Amino acid sequence: MTPPPSDNPPILEVRHLRKSFADRTVLADVDFDVPTGAVVSILGRSGTGKSVLLKCIIGLLETDGGHVLYKGESLKLPEVRSRLRQSSSYVFQQNALFDSATVFENVLLPLRARGKGTREEWEVKVRKVLARLELEESSERYPAELSGGMQKRLAVARALVTEPELVFFDEPTAGLDPLRRNAVFSMVCELQRERGFTAILVTHDVQEALVVSSRILWLDAGRVRFNGEAASFEASQEPELREFRDNIEALRATLQKSRSSHSPTL
Repeated sequence: MTPPPSDNPPILEVRHLRKSFADRTVLADVDFDVPTGAVVSILGRSGTGKSVLLKCIIGLLETDGGHVLYKGESLKLPEVRSRLRQSSSYVFQQNALFDSATVFENVLLPLRARGKGTREEWEVKVRKVLARLELEESSERYPAELSGGMQKRLAVARALVTEPELVFFDEPTAGLDPLRRNAVFSMVCELQRERGFTAILVTHDVQEALVVSSRILWLDAGRVRFNGEAASFEASQEPELREFRDNIEALRATLQKSRSSHSPTL
């Protein structure tokens, strides 16, 4: 993924964000910018607050401190929060599809909720995005009748039908097998290139994040430990970052060493 031009203004600015649950600090002092047009992957171990961070940004969770700016204006202002919600979409980890609604109705829902345009215009947009994501023939089926990969495509179709400028993806490949994971990541890349939206992607898959992202944000112990271009993250020799990034190679080396030490002597 080619990084966006360096002079692109930030669409989001996160400043000293803090969030705790009871006596457990999840976000200690999170501070970063999201350039307009970037694909930013948020990486980190389980429980480091990746999904919490997304929900704090869009207002699904109240923060304990800090603030977020959208195009230079604070999201503490109700009118700014409203503009962000009108111009962004969210792909939930578990898809959050409506089981009692057909594929077509699920995708129609955000257009109806925003209330802009006519029913005829909405239906044209729904058919267009369903065709783009190869779901047109399944438009009258229900989510429970779809495979896991098709459900994920449906969730993405619903997020993109409003033509957002900013899309939040929360573990978009959770529960999918490797082939379907690759298909979803490829789809996100292709759609982002076509439509030019800014994407913030929470994922635990380091290698796929390096392929699809222009920037990497690494969360560790409630703080941002790395924020920069994907190529710099991949090349970094910082010991703790390497341990996180290269854990598969480390596991392979450990297993090989173990097998060698237990090999029979001839």
